[in-house]
Amino acid sequence: MLLNDDITVPAVVHAAKQDWVASPTKGVDRRMLFRIGDEKARATSIVRYAPDSRFPHHAHPGGEEIFVLEGIFKDETGDFPAGSYIRNPPGSGHAPGSQNGCTIFVKLWQFRQDDQQRIVQRPGEGEQTNLSPGVCVSTVIFDNGHEQVRLEEWEPGAHLQLDNPDGLEMLILGGSFSNGYDAFGYQSWLRLPAGHRLNATVGPDGAKVWFKAGLLLQDNVVQF
Repeated sequence: MLLNDDITVPAVVHAAKQDWVASPTKGVDRRMLFRIGDEKARATSIVRYAPDSRFPHHAHPGGEEIFVLEGIFKDETGDFPAGSYIRNPPGSGHAPGSQNGCTIFVKLWQFRQDDQQRIVQRPGEGEQTNLSPGVCVSTVIFDNGHEQVRLEEWEPGAHLQLDNPDGLEMLILGGSFSNGYDAFGYQSWLRLPAGHRLNATVGPDGAKVWFKAGLLLQDNVVQF
């Protein structure tokens, strides 16, 4: 399967408007955003776990990056409530699931070969950074010098201009904004190649976003 596989062009998916697609594991459904491959894939998805659902234990040769959107996600290492950020490095493995149900944003097989550290950021953790005009909260939850992941809250009605020298990927966690020709709300996903600036007008309720700045495919990404 190829889905939004050309990283040289902008990509937008309004995932909340999509139907859920069943995975091979009962009770686990997906909304696919980016994919190269079938069940073994370089992929970005939103995944929903029904109550008492669980994947069997499996490995992640290319690494796994997770942000918990709703509910409590769990595996052998603990319980992770909404707002948790997890990076499981290449070669790790687990049996993920949820007791009461959860929804996560997950990226597979997109780690650098030298990115071998497991990272867990609990809700509210991270480093506060300088605020740009229109931004009321900006928290860095990961930065390895090659890519930076932030959670930001934008002021209602603000006009933001984001320069994009390397590449930008964004998931809307709450509120809304417009870029002049499209409206972005909860679970909207946007990917912009280097040089494509984002001009955003924030909606009346503000906006909360997860976003990553850096190469859309790292120069030494784990081979798929």
